[in-house]
Amino acid sequence: MANQTDNKAINEIDQGDLEQVMKKYDRESNFRVFTGKPAIAVKVVLIAFSLFCIWVTLFATFLEEIRLTSFMGLIVLLGFLYYPADKNNNRENHIPWYDVLGMVLGSGAFLYYTFSAEQIIQQGTRFQPYQILIAVIGIAALLEVTRRSVGWPILIVALFFIVYALVYGLTNPSAIGRLKYLVRNLFYAKTGILSTPINVCSKYIVVFIIFGAFLERTGISELFINLANCIAGRFAGGPAKVAVISSALCGMVSGSSVGNTVTTGSVTIPMMKETGYKSEFSGAVEAAASTGGQIMPPIMGAAAFLMADIIGVPYSDILVRAVFPAVLYFTGIFIAVHLEAKKHGLTGIPVDKLPRFTKLLKRIYLLAPLVLLVIWVSKNMMTMQRAAAFSIVAAIIVGIIDGFAGGERFTLKKFFEALEAGGKGTITVGAACGVAGIISGTITMTGLANEMINAIVAVAGDKLFIALFLTMLCCIVLGMGVPTTATYCIMAATCAPILTRMGVPILAAHFFVFYFGIVADITPPVALAAYAGSAIAKSNPMRTAFAATKMAIGAFLIPYIFCFNPEMLLIDTTFTSVIMIYITAFIGIVGVASALEGYLMTDMVILERLLLTAGGIMLIFPGLITDGIGVALIAAGVVMQVVRKRSRAVAG
Repeated sequence: MANQTDNKAINEIDQGDLEQVMKKYDRESNFRVFTGKPAIAVKVVLIAFSLFCIWVTLFATFLEEIRLTSFMGLIVLLGFLYYPADKNNNRENHIPWYDVLGMVLGSGAFLYYTFSAEQIIQQGTRFQPYQILIAVIGIAALLEVTRRSVGWPILIVALFFIVYALVYGLTNPSAIGRLKYLVRNLFYAKTGILSTPINVCSKYIVVFIIFGAFLERTGISELFINLANCIAGRFAGGPAKVAVISSALCGMVSGSSVGNTVTTGSVTIPMMKETGYKSEFSGAVEAAASTGGQIMPPIMGAAAFLMADIIGVPYSDILVRAVFPAVLYFTGIFIAVHLEAKKHGLTGIPVDKLPRFTKLLKRIYLLAPLVLLVIWVSKNMMTMQRAAAFSIVAAIIVGIIDGFAGGERFTLKKFFEALEAGGKGTITVGAACGVAGIISGTITMTGLANEMINAIVAVAGDKLFIALFLTMLCCIVLGMGVPTTATYCIMAATCAPILTRMGVPILAAHFFVFYFGIVADITPPVALAAYAGSAIAKSNPMRTAFAATKMAIGAFLIPYIFCFNPEMLLIDTTFTSVIMIYITAFIGIVGVASALEGYLMTDMVILERLLLTAGGIMLIFPGLITDGIGVALIAAGVVMQVVRKRSRAVAG
């Protein structure tokens, strides 16, 4: 019966419309159209690229410069091959001459470095004019591929810092001297394109992208949606609660806010509207939950690998510390949809239309690849890339088992489709990481990072809250329209040092910028995930974006708790302190969420909303006094709700 419900929901949205939504709001979907033999040829190239990436991360022992430049050369080649210069001028099976030229020159620039790596390393800083020209071509080609596959926002940021470096930031009095110095450090040194972001991408992230592609083809997304239906479908506002749970689970696999919104939203949004939720609310729930999937362990949009490498802690530490904040975030959304359902008297899905848990339990083996991945990584039983590779093998095995058990068979075609999808996903992330390296390298060379840090610290004085607020604004602006991994690279270079200068523990500072880089996907005016949700829900885009922002209030509060109460991230704490922080944080989230919804037990008056909001905010700040005041304010608001509800009942 569950499948019938899902199919009905899907049928309400034309698949062609979904493709248009993806192409409009997800830059990665604006690919070139190939059919027939050209399509087969492109698929073979993408499959070969994925296999090459897996082989390099597991077995290659050659120089790091060779590994990184060959990876970037292939990224640029595939970028020009797969993404047209203009999505509105995309003829079938057609690659313009200038794209062929860009493909050859751009990839050739990086491959020149690949085959001349030892010579380039030995020559130090003595570069010939032709080598500078090659570097300029390579950088320009990477920027163009990024524009095509990622979009303008990150490109504008990169160009701003490059121009700043050439005009103001470098001390060399000669314009040619400044250009040579900048290009040399961005292209040939490990302070630019070949810095930490692309190193981590080529070593870890690419294998996890391919793993996610295999996992999606095992039927795990369908299992997640059915499990969510089984757990929450029958309760008040069931479809919205199903959306929250399923999007959290599917989002940690996909690593894309927009992609997850469209994929799970095609099922959940029509179900929510059919139940009685407003269009704006339905789109907002899906967007907020899908965006939150990127903070859900174990994959976390692949940015967690970068965080572990930059901070210098084991990846398993990041996973453990990320669990409760993620649960708290989704608790806030869950409470909001529950209160909305109670407020409007919305019912759940009829029990006879829900899947049976006993039947789902028989397919629980589909979770084996994720479980094995967590065990292998958390126990440090093997390297991250090896754990991901073995998890790919596990995904193939459970897919085959599921086919024999009555599910959709995991065929050789699916195997190649997963490799193809992994190759596609790597293009965008690789290009974005390369440009993130340009941005962080330019900021470091010019000293602009220190100037930004000093400016914000000077404005904030000794007030941590002001520094956090200004940093939050920087993260949201810089993160608009930029993939999660690249966003975090930029934030780690520009914003995290501001907080560490203010005395925030380094782990808390990086989690803070990571969270606010992600919520840019649902924060107006460039709220791509919310706009994708509104397109499916056929609602007003801006209203949907504001509703999603309100829905995800936890993502705007929890990072402040990181910084005022680092114990939430298990930093220098005791078991008792952690429990107290979790309890007060939960109460605060409930208070603020209900105040924004304007309903707890009955409709709220202004005073009740103010009490609950103020109480929730007070619980962010550490200390018994602020906690006591916060709990007292929320308790006062709850008491007023109880009294007014009873008065209405007596009067009625």
